[in-house]
Amino acid sequence: MNVRTWRLPWRVGTTSYIVADDLVANATFLVQHVQDMQLVLFDLPDGPSNLPDAAAVARLAAISARRDFTYTVHLIDDLGGEDAAPTHQAAAALPRSLESARKVIDRTRALTPWAWVGHLDGRTLRAGGFEHAALDAWQVQTAQVVARAGAYTGEPERLAIENLEGYSPEFVTPVVAAAHTGRCVDVGHLWLDGYDPVAHLLTAWPRLRVIHLHGVSDDSTQRHRDHRSVALTAPDRLDRVIQLLLQRCYTGVLTLEIFGEADFWSSLHALEASIRRCRGE
Repeated sequence: MNVRTWRLPWRVGTTSYIVADDLVANATFLVQHVQDMQLVLFDLPDGPSNLPDAAAVARLAAISARRDFTYTVHLIDDLGGEDAAPTHQAAAALPRSLESARKVIDRTRALTPWAWVGHLDGRTLRAGGFEHAALDAWQVQTAQVVARAGAYTGEPERLAIENLEGYSPEFVTPVVAAAHTGRCVDVGHLWLDGYDPVAHLLTAWPRLRVIHLHGVSDDSTQRHRDHRSVALTAPDRLDRVIQLLLQRCYTGVLTLEIFGEADFWSSLHALEASIRRCRGE
């Protein structure tokens, strides 16, 4: 299966965790089937890391150059509003989340990513019940952090801020507007929280660079209900999203944010079937 034959206005991609191997091996496998790979990275203090070194980046860039293949890069640490608050640190010292973002961006810049995808750290706000004054201060502070991270990319719209489960779908919208960055709408997170994603895709549309798509299990006893095969999604629910993207000629990246070959193949088949239904084929 090769999504390039589907004649879509958007790019179809998936994650760097489809085959049980490293980033380069996944790209080598995926370039035959999709048009983008999201680098899912980790870098633990005094622990394992899969941040690509210069040699790995060169090999990834060579794969991209040989065929119509791009990359999105997921930042490791959430961008937090508390990082913008005054501290006793020296002026030259970067807050932790910004230092992490800069490290990832610098390490992967040679890949010319379609987008760097980042989360916002709203854990303190959520624990406090989203108190109004705290929310206002958080938005201002977090917009400063996000704007600085966007500046590192050289093109702020390439920093795509993603919505997370457990938060209002428009939680990130004021921050993105103030920081002038891009958006990543995670449709699977919206489904998980019981929202219809269409309205939120339309709200984000002017800044939309990436969409994450993954299935959600109906079994609430499961520890991991999302990031499952798209084949778990009811056809009418999936078709509402795909019809919108076709009608409005979406030109960004649609990432099947799933893991493992079984979910990869079943997700591709479910996506292809939805496209055919929406086209009346």
